[in-house]
Amino acid sequence: MAGFQVITLTDVAENRIRDVVANAKDEALGIRIGVKNGGCAGMEYTVDLVSEPDPKDDMVESNGATVYVAPDAVLFLLGTELGYEVTKLRSGFVFNNPNQTSACGCGESVTLVPAELPKELATH
Repeated sequence: MAGFQVITLTDVAENRIRDVVANAKDEALGIRIGVKNGGCAGMEYTVDLVSEPDPKDDMVESNGATVYVAPDAVLFLLGTELGYEVTKLRSGFVFNNPNQTSACGCGESVTLVPAELPKELATH
């Protein structure tokens, strides 16, 4: 299972994560992403600074950017590419998630289904 990562990061996301960590008021090691129930579509992505990692988190390191994935979110985020975009109206992390089946009109909440693990990963 070497080399397996829950998510991947775009270059722009890596740059933003490094900037956020470097400019945090308190010491930060990276960001934690997860999901929570909420919004009109059922679930919302969460992004928080991490000063003390949870040993249960999955950790993804990419070019000096560290992302921790909350354990209860792994199956919902499996295969996701984390990006970052800046537009005239908003800036923020963008989740290109194959497990997302729909989103609300405002884009703040999504409908997610858990990923089905390949047989070789499900047995570990």
